[in-house]
Amino acid sequence: MSKEQSSEKRKWKQNPNTWIMLLTIVCVISTVVIAVYVLWFYHNSYHEETEQTTYDRYYMMITEDNKSSIWRSIYQGACEQAMEENVYVDWLGEDHFQDYSVEEQMQIAIAAGVDGIIVTANDSDDMTELVNKAVEEEIPVVTLYGDNTQSGRCSFVGVGSYNLGHEYGRLALQIIQERLAGRTALYMMVEEEASPEMQIQFGEVKIGSKERPVRVAVLVNAYTQGLDQNILCSGIQETIEQEREENLEIKLELLSVDDTNAFSVEESIRDIFMEQEIPDIIICLNELNTTCVYQAVLDYNKVGQVNILGYYDSDTIINAIDRNVIYATVAIDTEQMGRFCINALQEYHELGYTSQYFTADIRLIQKNNVEEYLEKGDSADESDE
Repeated sequence: MSKEQSSEKRKWKQNPNTWIMLLTIVCVISTVVIAVYVLWFYHNSYHEETEQTTYDRYYMMITEDNKSSIWRSIYQGACEQAMEENVYVDWLGEDHFQDYSVEEQMQIAIAAGVDGIIVTANDSDDMTELVNKAVEEEIPVVTLYGDNTQSGRCSFVGVGSYNLGHEYGRLALQIIQERLAGRTALYMMVEEEASPEMQIQFGEVKIGSKERPVRVAVLVNAYTQGLDQNILCSGIQETIEQEREENLEIKLELLSVDDTNAFSVEESIRDIFMEQEIPDIIICLNELNTTCVYQAVLDYNKVGQVNILGYYDSDTIINAIDRNVIYATVAIDTEQMGRFCINALQEYHELGYTSQYFTADIRLIQKNNVEEYLEKGDSADESDE
């Protein structure tokens, strides 16, 4: 070995920076190689996933608002069924289009050329034209919850309005009988010789008589007076008329609620509680009205004086039943409604026709079975955690 080579070798051994430099170069090369491999792996994985999530059809769901839990539950049911059918369902109002009206969202869906539309319809002429326009573009339309019978929609998914009205009417009569029985027992304890007329008094005036009929109020939406709502109210009225006691006077009235937005609903309901004579029983036909009436009863200290018949089974409503503020609520199988919507569109694409009506199941929740639903809510909260 020459003196120059020996000297160079000693320099390498004596200079630690040289080794650090070499180690750094090796690490950089290794990192680059690993990064290239990972990028290649994820690139292939991405393409495989993209190929697997190529959907057969694209449906669009349009609702009147995106905040109510009832629509979210329906959408969840629709998504679960859509996954089984290899279909993608989009909720147009959930994100960027939430400030658009239902009619405007319909125009967007038609222009997009989707494979099917699920929409909360009404009986307006504008809605009829939009549904028919979609059908002309060979886009099948399923009306959800609210129907448009004059249009060419392929199917309607909702609830049996008359049967729902029958349930409300039966519950109203049940409340009246319980309140009369409670007052009778009270007066019998105070004065055993009290006359039958005195025994059924609510305060100073006989409730249920011609002097003081029982007031049953149904809250109806001022700007969405549809056929379904009218059928439901008819079911309430006919049930009360047919099943009430002969000498029992009941006054059924429809109170309009401005459903333009949540604030206008609250104002309309507060106006009812500002009146001198507040209804004995208030029947609510949607989730928002139910929660607003519940809050008004608390705010105006009318617990026990006003009985509430609600709609839907949100946590707030279930807890209110448990606290004896809401008497009962009618819950709709909303996830089933979502599945029905997808089934209707799929059948129409595959067969060229489908059932005209899909009716979701309903269930009654009141004090005697509310514990079951409270337990379900607790289980759901634990699973979310």
